[in-house]
This record gives sequence, C-alpha cells and structure tokens, in this order.
Amino acid sequence: VQLQASGGGLVQAGGFLRLSCEASGGSLSSYVMGWFRQAPGKEREYVGSINRSGGTYYADFVEGRFTISRDNAKNTVYLQMNSLKSEDTALYYCAARPADSLTYGFTKSGWYSYWGQGTQVTVSS
Repeated sequence: VQLQASGGGLVQAGGFLRLSCEASGGSLSSYVMGWFRQAPGKEREYVGSINRSGGTYYADFVEGRFTISRDNAKNTVYLQMNSLKSEDTALYYCAARPADSLTYGFTKSGWYSYWGQGTQVTVSS
C-alpha cells in the first residue's frame, strides 16, 4: 500500500489543521494506522493511532487537542489538530500496519510497515 499525507501548512498558535493520509494499492480497512512527527534535530515521535474498529490511542502530549479518524470508504485517515502550539511544528508522517488491533510496540515507528512521505506543519507563535 502507498500512503500520501497532505494538509500541512503554516498556522498561528491556537489554530487548527486537518491532515489527511490517503492510501492507494490497498484497502486501509485492513490496517492499523498511526501518525508520527519529527521536528528538526529531534527523533521521530509518536502522535497517535487508530485501530481497524476506530479505537484510538494518543501520546500524552496530545492532551485532547488531536483526533484521529478514518473513512474506509475514502481510504483515508485524518489527524485533526486543534489548539496548535509552536512546539507542534514538525514534519508529520502517517504509517500503516496490516493488523487488527494495537498490539505491543504500536507506539514505536518500527511496528509499522508502510509510511507516507510526510507533510510539514509549522505553527507560528
């Protein structure tokens, strides 16, 4: 499966963005999906995941600001980001693993099999 992330951009602190991750070459309904981010000079960081039934899990820093959802009919997963902070500035990646649920290791990048190319989010303070 190929993943294409989009929706990044420049936004002021306190604003919002919705990132999309569209899949081709396979049905996303068969995959657990994750979002990661990487800021300049930092390691890739886990943001959150959604399992096949729509259950979600988020990193602590999200603090209720982000929501992951999926539309299997559109073969697309979304990351709605509200109340953005300057520290949310990063390149955001979507990832996929053919699995039913969030098993051990799902917060680690190595757990995922497929990756999108990343979309840049810049939050100005």
